[in-house]
Amino acid sequence: MSKKIISLKNFNKIILKLKARGKKIVLCHGVFDLLHIGHINHFQEAKGFGDIVIVSVTSDKFVNKGPNRPAFNEQNRLKALAALKVVDYVVLNKSATAIQIIKELKPNIYCKGQDYKFNQNDITGEIENEINAVKEIRGKIIYTKDITFSSSKLINTFRSAHSSSKNILNRI
Repeated sequence: MSKKIISLKNFNKIILKLKARGKKIVLCHGVFDLLHIGHINHFQEAKGFGDIVIVSVTSDKFVNKGPNRPAFNEQNRLKALAALKVVDYVVLNKSATAIQIIKELKPNIYCKGQDYKFNQNDITGEIENEINAVKEIRGKIIYTKDITFSSSKLINTFRSAHSSSKNILNRI
């Protein structure tokens, strides 16, 4: 397993050391079910706001985006994110929202994609609470500006196309 994948329990020591060295911590949070160029661009832009990029990943039991989701289990999602050079650390979030992780890690910056700026993609209804948690720890929320892609839309499109082609083959 990658040395970048750290348990939340062990993160406190790492964060204290990094902050003692004056490092600015950026936290990105999400499901990241189908890693795509939109995610990579998001992490690269997030890196410009600080020194260390930590990505917290929603655990499987809290992914409510449709049947057979997540498409990739939490261990595979953690490994895929850890393989990215721009990502410094990855942690599994064992809560339904990022609130606990924000309060425990106390990042300087909490970075979300522009699609969350007006909360239209917040299926949990918790983005406001996450923003409040960031304010409570005296952090800052920043929304990246790059093009947004949706893993859910990509997965649904692929499944739909796959289902259609399978149906066509069954009729021949």
